[in-house]
Amino acid sequence: MAFRLDALDRKILAELQRDAGRSLDEIARAVGSSKTPVWNRIRRLREAGVIGPPVVVADAEALGFEATFFVLIRTAAHDAAWQARFLAALRARPEVQEAHRLAGDIDYILKVRVPNARAYDAFYQALIAEVSIHTITALLSMEEIKSTTALPL
Repeated sequence: MAFRLDALDRKILAELQRDAGRSLDEIARAVGSSKTPVWNRIRRLREAGVIGPPVVVADAEALGFEATFFVLIRTAAHDAAWQARFLAALRARPEVQEAHRLAGDIDYILKVRVPNARAYDAFYQALIAEVSIHTITALLSMEEIKSTTALPL
């Protein structure tokens, strides 16, 4: 069941999604409230699991991770043992930023961030050495047009 948010909760969440590193005073001012009620609401949202741990969003290109590949995977195996090995392999690879199981012709899609094509090849070789995969198609992103973690509140 979804957590019920009122208008102030939504404003607070929108401000936190914009920049959670700001002071409580700044966030309270931005939402038109005072510090204590905003703090209590943030605490309640954390306790309810609506807000996860605060993180820093690093600039991948500034850190040398200039290539993003979207990897489409089809598998011939759909048994639990194969899936457990596959999921363990994905979770162990820091290059995998996202992994999704899909409905349709493609079984999985991965977002893989690496410095360059050679690093992607090393990732690919390691993955297929760990688990059997029917087909893999890698698509290189030429330009990131939009990327956000903010939800449309």
